[in-house]
Amino acid sequence: MALKADQIAVLVAAAREARRRAYAPYSKYTVGAAVLTASGSVHTGANVENAAYPSGMCAERVAVFEAVGRGEREIRAVVVATENGGAPCGACRQVLAEFGPEADVILVDGTGQISLQTNLRDLLPRAFRPEDLPRTEK
Repeated sequence: MALKADQIAVLVAAAREARRRAYAPYSKYTVGAAVLTASGSVHTGANVENAAYPSGMCAERVAVFEAVGRGEREIRAVVVATENGGAPCGACRQVLAEFGPEADVILVDGTGQISLQTNLRDLLPRAFRPEDLPRTEK
């Protein structure tokens, strides 16, 4: 999907605003994400850390789970905002692949400048997809 400049601007602003709400007292690495769904709605998420480290959640998954919880099943694009334009972790890439295998992926830094504009297939080649699961006979 080719995003228009105004769509990118809306997603970047939403991801940057979500980043302001991040709870990252341990790593100090705040992340915000905004996903655009097939219906045109935008859902956001911020990373949330926890003193029991594995109990935290990444911003990208928070945003996707928010969208899915509202009935969305197709992610068209995701913008991730970090201080240094960092990329999603492997777990987030896998979740994005479940709901947006063709999604556009845009990474922005702390000033909102795009550090990378790509797609999920390039970010996670050969993702494990539902069709990779064995078929069960009923």
